[in-house]
Amino acid sequence: MPELPSRGRLQESLRPPAQSESAEPQVGIFAEAPGELYVDAVVATEGGAVEAGEGAGPRARKRLGPVFWISVGWITLVILAAIFAKYLPIKSYTETGVGPPRTHPNSQFWFGTDELGRDMLARVIYGARVSMIVGFASIFAAFIIGGGIGIVAGYYGGKLGRFLMGCMDVFLAFPALVASLAIVTFLGQSLRNVTIAIALVSIAPVARIIRASTLTFAEREFVTAARTLGAKNRRIIIKEILPNVLPPAASYSLIGVALAIVGEGALAFLGLSVRPPTPSWGSMINEGRSFLEHDAYISLIPAAAMFLTVLSFNFAGDSLRAFFDVKESAL
Repeated sequence: MPELPSRGRLQESLRPPAQSESAEPQVGIFAEAPGELYVDAVVATEGGAVEAGEGAGPRARKRLGPVFWISVGWITLVILAAIFAKYLPIKSYTETGVGPPRTHPNSQFWFGTDELGRDMLARVIYGARVSMIVGFASIFAAFIIGGGIGIVAGYYGGKLGRFLMGCMDVFLAFPALVASLAIVTFLGQSLRNVTIAIALVSIAPVARIIRASTLTFAEREFVTAARTLGAKNRRIIIKEILPNVLPPAASYSLIGVALAIVGEGALAFLGLSVRPPTPSWGSMINEGRSFLEHDAYISLIPAAAMFLTVLSFNFAGDSLRAFFDVKESAL
């Protein structure tokens, strides 16, 4: 009969092998304490090393980038100039003869003067007021109405969802510019009516975007769990769906503001925006159309202001969309 090992010899055989001082530490089942099993992982990012316990993850590695902040800086500058235009040391935008007609940009008139001798700098700044008011107000109203329609259609679905989206498809069948022209012609030229016209033609695209975003969350696990716990539909929409839809909606709203500014500029170019002498970037472009050969700056300066503003809104919206577009891992 073979001899059984004693307790001391058994413990000696189960003891982990000794490590030399130069050997790397090992982590295994023979760790003396549970705490020794934890290893501080380091994740390499673009900006350096970030510890795993300090926000390593898909969103932690994302950055808005300098393009976003440059765009936000330009938008902020335009908004502040439009708000505080009356306090800026600029000449009146309606006063004619402040300088020789069609004076090219110089040290006295930074943006030159138009065909009536009005200061172009003052008119560009006051024209920003019209663009910002129409852009933000129309898209805000469109997201309130169209966003509500999109959430209801995406969450409830069924006959109600098909009916609501069918109505939106009817609105989308009309060309946006033609519909805006018809609305402004019927209501009359004013800042309020232009805002209403652009808001109405923006409802259907916004409803489509919000519905698509709602569909991605309506069947998620946290929504199913809320239903299982007996939460009402209104509470699920407000507490579960809406917080997840708002971030992408915010990014799309900036792009919508850019499109609204272009729409107002198109109406102003056709003479159907605010009435003179209130300046608008689109109307200023139209006024300088007859002088493009020798005095192109009369049209190019307001066109450049519109271009930079619309481009900034597009860049800012795209950056926010990429920042909030978090892909789930398969782990």
